[in-house]
Amino acid sequence: IVVTLFLEFWKRRQARLKYEWDLVDFEEEQQQLQLRPEYEAKCTQKKRNPVTQEMEPYLPLTSQAVRFCISGATVLFWVSLIIASMIAVIVYRLAVYAAFASLMENTQTLQPISSLLTPQLATSVTASCLNFVIIMILNFFYERIAIWITDMEIPRTHMEYENRLTMKMFLFQFVNYYSSCFYVAFFKGKFVGYPGAYTYMFNRWRNEECDPAGCLIELTTQLTIVMAGKQIWGNIQEAIVPWICNWWGRRKARNNPENLYSRWEQDHDLQIFGALGLFYEYLEMVIQFGFITLFVASFPLAPLLALMNNILEIRVDSWKLTTQYRRPVAAKAHSIGVWQEILNGMAILSVVTNAFIVAFTSDMIPRLVYYYAYSENEDSPMSGYINNSLSVFQISDFPERNEPKENPENFVICRYRDYRYPPDHERRYLHTMQFWHILAAKLAFIIIMEHVVFIVKFFVAWMIPDVPADVKAKIKREKYLTQKILHEYELEKLKERLCQGDKQATEKEFIATEGRMELSRAM
Repeated sequence: IVVTLFLEFWKRRQARLKYEWDLVDFEEEQQQLQLRPEYEAKCTQKKRNPVTQEMEPYLPLTSQAVRFCISGATVLFWVSLIIASMIAVIVYRLAVYAAFASLMENTQTLQPISSLLTPQLATSVTASCLNFVIIMILNFFYERIAIWITDMEIPRTHMEYENRLTMKMFLFQFVNYYSSCFYVAFFKGKFVGYPGAYTYMFNRWRNEECDPAGCLIELTTQLTIVMAGKQIWGNIQEAIVPWICNWWGRRKARNNPENLYSRWEQDHDLQIFGALGLFYEYLEMVIQFGFITLFVASFPLAPLLALMNNILEIRVDSWKLTTQYRRPVAAKAHSIGVWQEILNGMAILSVVTNAFIVAFTSDMIPRLVYYYAYSENEDSPMSGYINNSLSVFQISDFPERNEPKENPENFVICRYRDYRYPPDHERRYLHTMQFWHILAAKLAFIIIMEHVVFIVKFFVAWMIPDVPADVKAKIKREKYLTQKILHEYELEKLKERLCQGDKQATEKEFIATEGRMELSRAM
């Protein structure tokens, strides 16, 4: 709902800016008639444009199909590479966890902090850092690949070029930044099996389980490292790197007097903002928007951290644009373009992701089911919840490869987190009815929450007009005055023609002019 309010009020702000900057009548469809120079240079064949009725270069359909196939295959390859890197990080988690456990157990110097730095926490933090490094490396290479394959497609207009590049970059960044968070939130700890039948990855590493406190802690750790690391690295790229480049470029002119190295020459030697400079600013904000909406249920402090970063970002960008870059060339735009649709899509997706996080990643639903259906203590309804959430497994039922190597206390049973029948039950180790009750409650919660939030969201969006009433009135007023001026001009022309004697034709034109005037008043 907060995201909906943000997007709706942004539309109102955008409409006000559009009026103040005299862009109400600016139509981006006009840009569709302006061909890119690269398109004209690379397309040798020509055909008649049905709009302008002029001969224009065009790209044959067969060539377009081949280029789109190559482009799609390249994007699919890089997305697959991201997924493969995420699987590699998962394997790292599985392989290193035992090493950390053995190291902390056998190293005396780590004993004082063993209660704070558990093997699971150490594995999670190091894996998150490794994942962040991989994200930055893949991002560095894919930015150049995305520009290359977009150039290869030879888009017809600048708008088509920007839209195609935007969708490619956003798709990659979405998978690159959010895949690890989706894994921790929705897959980790969900397919581990039980002590007698663990699930193994590649038949070698046992699937990892969540921390005893749940996967929300690990998801918060992952979000903090990736989100904070991205913001810090982004500020370094935006501020420090241009400063170093400018310092290095001016090193030869330090000994020259001012009259030999004038102010305009110094400004010309600054970094070029480029046609895609604003594109990367949009992309950075949209990725941050995803962090604070898709996973806000697990990390409520994310919006506060984003606000603090954006306050710093405003100052960094203002310093960067005024001191480290040449003055950007202004260009008209009717709106923020395809970014508006991306933000709306992420707002809708955030409802689904947060509903699944609350239902499947947190313990809220199991606790509520136990509280209302399975609690036996009226004075303290939640007193037996932990014991109820642990199932019993008989150690003698372990298969040979999973059997514990040491059992000095001669334990007969062990407890594990699941809802399964005990070994002495006729349906031993199968899911109990409580498991299915909890699953049904989770699905019901998701359906109800999504429908309620979507209804409220679309109602709020419908209630808030996209254009403020005063702006709409001013626009209508300007159109009315324009029509009035044209009407008065046409009346003057008609009077001149009446004086010349063409009475019948001028009466018809007068009636048509009056009709247009009445129509403009109605509008």
